[in-house]
Amino acid sequence: MKPKKTKKVKSAVMGYVTTRNRAEALKIAKRLVGRGLVACANVIPSMSSIYRWEGKVETAAETVLIVKSSQEKVEAITQEIKKLHSYAVPCVVFWKITQGNSDYFKWLKENVF
Repeated sequence: MKPKKTKKVKSAVMGYVTTRNRAEALKIAKRLVGRGLVACANVIPSMSSIYRWEGKVETAAETVLIVKSSQEKVEAITQEIKKLHSYAVPCVVFWKITQGNSDYFKWLKENVF
């Protein structure tokens, strides 16, 4: 009997997304987790953002969405967020996770497909 192949995760990533409100963040998070694009999503409500948009300095209350996944899923995650997001240009950025709990990385690998 052949041993079961394990999924390869080249590198873990953490994504940062700002959303209009908690409802939008939850909708995006549930879709990403449900489709196996991310293993986990955290919704952090009530953040103040100050940014430049169309030549003006704007201030808005936003909700932060943090997601954990693999490098291989970044493009698919980004496209899914853009489909669901209310902003014309949503903030969707990722960085590699280089260190941490090895048990967590194992769990992450098992839950991203």
